[in-house]
This record gives sequence, structure tokens and C-alpha cells, in this order.
Amino acid sequence: MTSEHFPITGTGGLPKAEFAFPGPLRDKLVAAILDGTKTATTGLVIELEREGEPLPVVGDRSVVVDSHDRPVAVIEVTDVRVVPLKDVPPDHARAEGEGHATVDDWRADHEEFWHSEEMRTALGDPDFTVDDATQVVLERFQVVKAVRRFSG
Repeated sequence: MTSEHFPITGTGGLPKAEFAFPGPLRDKLVAAILDGTKTATTGLVIELEREGEPLPVVGDRSVVVDSHDRPVAVIEVTDVRVVPLKDVPPDHARAEGEGHATVDDWRADHEEFWHSEEMRTALGDPDFTVDDATQVVLERFQVVKAVRRFSG
């Protein structure tokens, strides 16, 4: 998830929360946030470092945007932990709301995303890869305000 600051009417100029890249995956994740099945996300510490962004803090609020960069909801961080990738617990994987039955399934999907050309380009490293020791940010959140109806 990437954040940048920009004003949105009715949201107090909160930072933007982008889940994945625009397209089908973002649309799926936004729908899961809005229906309450997605209450967690996982990011790479290295991504925050490269963007010069601080770790999220409990109480931080941001505006979730859809694939068309339209605001759909305001979320608030309820928990943040940094752990090695090998230590992501099953309850966190389930809270991501993507239907993974096991942490191994969750990790396989995330590795596919993190190893994608889009992500490697965003990180500026065409050979980027993760392993058991890769530091990840486990973030829990709740929707505090629906901004608009999401239509995918």
C-alpha cells in the first residue's frame, strides 16, 4: 500500500491509501474493505523506506481510493507490527480478506505480487525478491467512513 497526501472533499485532506495497483486486484481489495472482509494489509518495510514514508501508527487515518483514483472510504489503523515474512500469523492472513486457507497460500499470492514487474519497477529494482527474513508491516484497520459507493 502506497500513501501520498492530497485533499479530498469531505475527508479532511487525509493521505491516500492505495491497495495494490489500479486494476482488478485493487477493485477486489477495495470491495473486500467495504464489505468488511478485509481488515488487514501487509506492506514491505523496504517500500516505505524507499518512499521516505514512516511506519503507520495506530490512529492514523487515510482515504482508500479505487482504480479510478476516486475516494471510497476512510480507514483508521488499529494495529501495526513489523515482523519477518516467515512470522506472519494465520489470523493476519485471514484478516486480509482474500480467502486464503493457509499462510502458505497467502504468502504465494503476496510473493507473486511482490515479484511482479509492476512492483519491481515501483521499487526501482528489477531483481527484487523476498525471503523468510524480509521485514513486512502487518497493519490492521477499520472503516470509519464510507465516502462513496464502490462500483468496481
